[in-house]
Amino acid sequence: MDEDMMREAADEKLINDAFQQLLDSYLQSRHRKKVDIITKAFNFAKQAHKGVRRLSGEPYIMHPIAVAQIACQEVGLGSTSISAALLHDVVEDTDYTTEDIENMFGPKIAQIVDGLTKISGGIFGEQASAQAENFKKLLLTMSDDIRVILIKICDRLHNMRTLESQPANKQYKIAGETLYIYAPLAHRLGLYKVKSELENLSFQYDHPDEYASIKSKLASTEASRHELFDQFIIPIEAELKKMGLQYQIKERVKTPYSIWTKMQNKHVTFDEIYDILAVRIIFTPNKREEEINECFNIYVAISKIYKSHPDRLRDWLSHPKANGYQALHVTLMSKQGRWIEVQIRSDRMDEVAEQGFAAHWKYKDGVEEEYTEDETELNDWLRTIKEILDDPQPDAMDFLDAIKLNLFASEIFVFTPKGEIKTMPTGCTALDFAFSIHTFLGSHCIGAKVNHKLVPLSHKLQSGDQVEILTSNSQHVQPSWINFVSTAKAKGKIQAILRRSQREQQKLGEERIAEFLKKNNIENTPGVIDQLADYHESRSRDEFIQSVGKQTILLGEKDVDELLGRNSTGKKGWRKLVPFLGRGKQQPKKGGEEQQELFVVPENFNRKKPIYINEDNINQFKFKRCCHPIPGDDAMGFIDGKHQIEIHKRDCPVAAKLKASFGNRILDAKWDMHKQMFFDATIRIQGIDRVGMLVDLSRVISTQMNVNIHRLTIDSEDGVFDGTIELRVYDRQNVKEIMSQLKSIDGLQDITQVL
Repeated sequence: MDEDMMREAADEKLINDAFQQLLDSYLQSRHRKKVDIITKAFNFAKQAHKGVRRLSGEPYIMHPIAVAQIACQEVGLGSTSISAALLHDVVEDTDYTTEDIENMFGPKIAQIVDGLTKISGGIFGEQASAQAENFKKLLLTMSDDIRVILIKICDRLHNMRTLESQPANKQYKIAGETLYIYAPLAHRLGLYKVKSELENLSFQYDHPDEYASIKSKLASTEASRHELFDQFIIPIEAELKKMGLQYQIKERVKTPYSIWTKMQNKHVTFDEIYDILAVRIIFTPNKREEEINECFNIYVAISKIYKSHPDRLRDWLSHPKANGYQALHVTLMSKQGRWIEVQIRSDRMDEVAEQGFAAHWKYKDGVEEEYTEDETELNDWLRTIKEILDDPQPDAMDFLDAIKLNLFASEIFVFTPKGEIKTMPTGCTALDFAFSIHTFLGSHCIGAKVNHKLVPLSHKLQSGDQVEILTSNSQHVQPSWINFVSTAKAKGKIQAILRRSQREQQKLGEERIAEFLKKNNIENTPGVIDQLADYHESRSRDEFIQSVGKQTILLGEKDVDELLGRNSTGKKGWRKLVPFLGRGKQQPKKGGEEQQELFVVPENFNRKKPIYINEDNINQFKFKRCCHPIPGDDAMGFIDGKHQIEIHKRDCPVAAKLKASFGNRILDAKWDMHKQMFFDATIRIQGIDRVGMLVDLSRVISTQMNVNIHRLTIDSEDGVFDGTIELRVYDRQNVKEIMSQLKSIDGLQDITQVL
């Protein structure tokens, strides 16, 4: 047998074994056993993708099988979804059409495949926000059938699991949009396990060293965690047995991504995170209608064994989260002096927590996968999406932000004056509430009464507040309002009203400028308007025109002098209209060195290869202030609109948006520095003040570490100090070493790195 035939036989076995595993998983599920349609879809997809391979080298059909396996086993979907998952790339990658799929598999499977085809791939040109546009399509198709988005999440999970075969710049793009779009979407749909894995995989590719470090520390502390868990649950198990409950107790360990996020947000080390371990009690209630009471009974019983933390009781039983999540969370003090969170939930609640909305779906009259219309949370969610789509933002990036603001925030419950409950995102203000009721109410809002007390528009609402909106016809939308609303609806409405107002001011400004120039016999050209804008220190031509429209800028004799360039003798002479200089130029190097032209990316530039930043070319790149990257940071490049390269940290918030929306412009960036150049870094210090503290600080930094202190600022009050040290360092490792040495100083309590 020759080599090709052997390879073909090996592929055939690989494919058939994977499909058999899918069928076995399906037959173990509670769905009706429609094996025929799944087998038909598999055979059709296998034939359609015949001969095609993925970057990893395996046959392409292995990807649709893997997506179908995730849909079946991890999300709990049935034959319609499994078949659609097997067929999801057929229309996009082969000559078959949606009509062909409909003729062979019926309208429902065809509709889902069509939805998946619409939201996949697609290049909208260099300047377009391709992924943001995809996301719009994703949400539009979602409103037809929620299974489209569920299968798309399964598709993304398999792509993340096989990301190793992709080049680094593609890895950052896919990991970035996964964190920005798909993980929050999975969370909102209640797919907790899928969301956690998506986050961890993204983290692994964006920050491989930090990921490996946390995994290693989790492994080294595993034995002590098991011991703590075993001792902690002994009296709890005895109590549950006494109550006559069927139960299981699980040990839940925080994921590397959530540990790292907490380390970044709280500025703590791994050893300072105390909630790595949580305990989950899952029970089967004796009567289904009694499950909420049983949760509270368990809480009462275990809080007699261990002291509970009064501020850390989380009740999602009476008011489930929008993704259907129900549980009671309580934090207890163990005998070892450690706070441990205990999550109490019934088996049904656990299924919903793991599988999200898929677990809600019921089967009526033997019709498979027909989810009920009274899924209020799901319908509310889709209605919110449609509200945003009805008034889309002009920029796709704004749209993404609006979706994230609205859909991925946690909720509070607010009451109207008549006692009706409205669900709002955490952090929303009285003005958000006004716009959520009606645009007119929001536009003319002058304040609110919260729990019968007068509050301003910017007042943040708390769960349980009763809110009455106060209006006045003389009130109009102000630009500053955009700064203290958080919901997509309020932001969208305010922006739409301001845009309408700006258009009116723009038109009026154009008319006034034209009249002024005509009166003074000056030609009306863009260059003339730019010179006037520059003279009045406006940031842009449009801002200048609007200011003239609003009459915050009044044109007069000085403007004529500026344009005609009159000298002291009063003679007229045209001043040359100089275009703005310095655009696209890098700031001069330190020490007055000659400034270097920025590198411009050529047409044939290989984007798959990393760019190396060294002492010779560092001034050819743009270093953005949003994240202040220095050597040693996990970095990436971004090709901007002028074909120049910006350098960002990979975990910078701006970079997160860029990865999600301009993935084809992302580059892998590596440092090739040799400790010849200095960079700014700031460390924040807090602690107990004492005589000699400053001496010790400077001794460690200047003498011991031989590092130059650029600026030192310290405030001391009531024996406690808070300060910042600005240093000139070679790289991030330099900063870590300094922080490590500073920890040895007596009285220094907290040392954190500032961007």
